[in-house]
Amino acid sequence: MLRFYLATTLPALLIAIGAVLGGWWVALGLIFMTSLTFALDSLVNITPNENAETEFPAGDGLLVLIGTLHFVLMLLVVWTLANGSHSLAANIALFISAGLFFGQVSNSAAHELIHRSRRDLRQLGVWVYISILVGHHTSAHLLVHHRFVATSDDPNSAQLGESYYRYVARAWVGSFSKGFAAETQRLKSINRPNSQNPYWVYLTGGLAMLVLAFLIGGVAGLVAYTGLALYATAQLLLSDYVQHYGLSRTIDDNKAEPTTAFHSWDSPHWFSSSMMLNAPRHSQHHTRPMKPFTSLEPHSDGPMLPHSLPAMATLALLPSRWRKVMDHRALKWQN
Repeated sequence: MLRFYLATTLPALLIAIGAVLGGWWVALGLIFMTSLTFALDSLVNITPNENAETEFPAGDGLLVLIGTLHFVLMLLVVWTLANGSHSLAANIALFISAGLFFGQVSNSAAHELIHRSRRDLRQLGVWVYISILVGHHTSAHLLVHHRFVATSDDPNSAQLGESYYRYVARAWVGSFSKGFAAETQRLKSINRPNSQNPYWVYLTGGLAMLVLAFLIGGVAGLVAYTGLALYATAQLLLSDYVQHYGLSRTIDDNKAEPTTAFHSWDSPHWFSSSMMLNAPRHSQHHTRPMKPFTSLEPHSDGPMLPHSLPAMATLALLPSRWRKVMDHRALKWQN
């Protein structure tokens, strides 16, 4: 459990110190989230032993800690950027490192939290997503993505040959609309009024966060906050893009085959997996959604990314290079 705590809380600490002191502390936070993570994944080979029975209670505690750190960091970084406390270079580095944390670590914690049965834990995950202006991802992920993954009915499953830049708008709009439709149908099926639709919370909560950002730093605070939220959301969608690119379930008589380990790309690299709470071990999450992150394992015989998830997400920003690396691998699994 210690590796999860260190990999997730150390960058938060460095980013917070950098927001306050500037200088090399900002650089250290950025280095941790980028080159250090890549180096540890590439140069150090560790296969951790998991034990869900002993680690799961501590896992919930870590999720709450990350959720708390997320809001503290968001407020601190927005205030720092709005007030121009440091040099332009330091502010840019702070924006990038904080955005990476929100999009990779905070997102991973929120993803785990919305799968929890305890209402308080689930609501913390919802509000993390609301704070990056994508509260609807909660409904879309639970009610749409898990049900329709690797089919054309899932807006968050990227098709073979589709670039990230074509995918991102389709995925955001599609997840918003299909999540809303799924929530409306769910309420109708249990005879509840649409006034109880969580989309009201997602939208009013997002508006409240925008107002808070303005109160903290005026127009500059609003711009900084909106930029961070969009940056984090782009990474959330980038993660979905990479983890399901080109994989599809067989459709027979208008019914998709059951979801298996062959419908998600895994990435077992130890450090980025620790930092992202084993989110890169994605196939088992789809076959066993309630399994705690501390005990997820990659499927050794299933689709495997050639590099770590953060490295592949970076590669996905270069469509031609991405297709050269991934299309023939995806075709192998389609066949």
